[in-house]
Amino acid sequence: MRVLVLGHGKTGKLVAEVAAERGHSVHVLDATENLNGAALTPPFVAGFDVAIDFTTPEAVLQNMRAVLATGAHMVVGTTGWYDKLHDMRGLAERKQAGLLYGTNFSIGVQVMLQMAQRMGELLKSAGYEFSIEETHHVTKLDAPSGTALTLAQVVKDASGAAEVPVKAHRVGDAAGLHILEAKSKADRLVLTHEAYSRRGFAEGAVRAAEWISTRKGCYDFKDVYTQI
Repeated sequence: MRVLVLGHGKTGKLVAEVAAERGHSVHVLDATENLNGAALTPPFVAGFDVAIDFTTPEAVLQNMRAVLATGAHMVVGTTGWYDKLHDMRGLAERKQAGLLYGTNFSIGVQVMLQMAQRMGELLKSAGYEFSIEETHHVTKLDAPSGTALTLAQVVKDASGAAEVPVKAHRVGDAAGLHILEAKSKADRLVLTHEAYSRRGFAEGAVRAAEWISTRKGCYDFKDVYTQI
């Protein structure tokens, strides 16, 4: 498979390494080579089976418009653009492209989201207050993380809580720590996911690219990760 990696940050570099380890040919395009998505011309995009985006909230929409407009396949691990999800889904469907997006491509995080949903359901109307803390590296641009926001929404939907506050910390080179706390006057329950490195995210993204490369439509990783 021919893989185009958009973004040459820490995660993008690791995605490229994992893709190569899995036998794919890889081309990496960093921001300086792709200002405003200008490098993503239809002939250039046609040279790849799938594109994987780990750029920035400012760059990702232009990249998505350029890639999806050609009917190509794309995995988006960048967050901070979901207010335009309806538009991007519509573009993918009109052009018969393939789009797979997610706030986190770690299988462990996906299991945590399912467990959080169950916690919310079981503790609904039981007097518990939920809160979330997340910690990432200092170079992470969005705060709170997309994963933390997804986690908060899952708990709100399951428990009926009016609000689930999120505290974000940016410390050193932390790969990612998410802590969900449910606290009552009687006790406290804590659900934690700690990433030791970014490799789990990278492996999930590459597997996602392999999956979407033969499909059309728009998918959320949390809905299809068990198939990947």
